[in-house]
Amino acid sequence: MYPDFNLSIQYAVEAPALPRWRLRRWVGRALAFALAPPEPRAGSPVVLTLRLVDAEEGRALNAAWRQRDYATNVLTFEYGADPSGLIMGDIVLCLPVLEREAAEQGKPLLHHAAHLVTHGVLHALGHDHIEADEAERMEALETRILAAQGIPNPYADDERA
Repeated sequence: MYPDFNLSIQYAVEAPALPRWRLRRWVGRALAFALAPPEPRAGSPVVLTLRLVDAEEGRALNAAWRQRDYATNVLTFEYGADPSGLIMGDIVLCLPVLEREAAEQGKPLLHHAAHLVTHGVLHALGHDHIEADEAERMEALETRILAAQGIPNPYADDERA
C-alpha cells in the first residue's frame, strides 16, 4: 500500500521508456518503504514534482543551485514538511546523463532510472549521504527498495560494497 502522495511529472524531453505510470510506481514504492512505521514521518502526505530534462537544463540548474557547471544525473530540492506535516520536494532527472551512465556502467536504463528516482525521493524526504553513516543507511534503504522490485544492488560494483 502506498502512502498518500501527489506526483506531478513534467517532461522537458521525450522519454518513451519512462512513462508516467512507471515513474509513479517507482515513487510510490520508494515512499512506501521510506515512510513505513516505525519511521518518524510514517503516514505523512507527500507532494512531489518529478521533471525530466535535457543536458542544457540540467547543467543550468546544477550551476544555479549547486554552483557546479555540468549536468548531473539527479537534483533534489527538499522543502521539508509544512506545519501540517505535508512533505514537499522537487526531483530533476537529466535523461542524457542517465542514459550515458547506464551505458558506461553496463546497467539497463530502467534499473538506473529506478535507482535515481528512488535516490531523489529519499533526498526529498530528508535522507542524505554526506557523512559515512548517513550514506550507509541511505544506500541500504535504496538497495531494499530496489530489491523489492527485482532490481540488483546498484552499489554492488562500488568499492564500498
